[in-house]
Order: sequence, then structure tokens, then C-alpha cells
Amino acid sequence: MPASSPLPIDPIAEAKRQWIEHGWGDAASGMAAVTSIMRAQQLVLARVEGALKPFGLSFARFELLRLLAFSRGGALPMSSAAARLQVHPTSVTNTVDRLQAAGLVERSPHPTDGRATLLKLTSSGSELVAVATDALNETVFSKPGFVDSDLADLVGILAQFRRNSGDFGDPPTIPDPL
Repeated sequence: MPASSPLPIDPIAEAKRQWIEHGWGDAASGMAAVTSIMRAQQLVLARVEGALKPFGLSFARFELLRLLAFSRGGALPMSSAAARLQVHPTSVTNTVDRLQAAGLVERSPHPTDGRATLLKLTSSGSELVAVATDALNETVFSKPGFVDSDLADLVGILAQFRRNSGDFGDPPTIPDPL
């Protein structure tokens, strides 16, 4: 959450100075980068949660609703939802429980796989995710707090970090037709 008033110094820069002073200079830049990312995540999440609060949604619930809204027919197997959201199946189950209790999604047996559960967006869920998306686009995504010229660099740097960390791989190369 943002401070009620700005601090007189950057605490991460001060932590980096202290790291160097205490003999950890080789780790100081990494500590500052990691700590900066974590603090930035807190600030961004506070903005996102503020935009979603009027709709009674957390970001996790919004993401699941938006994923279903993007899918064909507004439905996906639970296992596919967990994989695409990159979360543990238990997290999806807990999120679905809340969304189902609110009448925003329904569970049903998968029509061709007896072991799978299908998640389907209800009409109420579709309406809610549409207005919540408009609110996020208006208050957060169209004004993310970064200079436009830095956005592509930031996304590229973070994508490279995520790829190198095993978050995703490059798609396979499609061969040229013979």
C-alpha cells in the first residue's frame, strides 16, 4: 500500500547503501532490484484492488472471470484454468468456490472427460467481468504509472526474466511448407 505521504528518502537506495557498507556490495544491486520489484508489486496491486473493490472482486477472481470470458463459449476445464493462470489447482478451487457462491461461474462435468470439471461463466459473471474490465482499463491499465516509452522496455525485461526463470518457453518454430 502506498505511504500516506512520501518518505524523505528512498528506503531501497538507503538499504543498498547499507548493504555496501556492511560488505555485501556484490549482492547490493540484486537486493535493490528484487526489493524494488516487490515494492512496485505492492503499489500496483493496491491500485488494482482499489479498482476491483466496488465489484467485490479480488484480482485472482477477476483473472479467472476474464480467462473464462476470453475462452470459447465462456467455459474451460479447471485444469486448463489453473495452467493458464499459473497457479496451483487448489487456488483455482478456492477461487471457483467463491465465484460459484456469488453466482458468477458454474461447475459441471466435462462432456467428454469424466475425470474433469468444466467451469462456465454465468451471464452475471459475464456482465460483472465486463464492467470490472472497463474500470481496470480506465483507472489502472491505461494509466499504469510508467512513461509510455518505458513500457515496452519494462515488459521485455520482465518477460526475459520470466522466460529465464522457466515461467514459459518460446513457441516451437513452424517449418516452412515444402
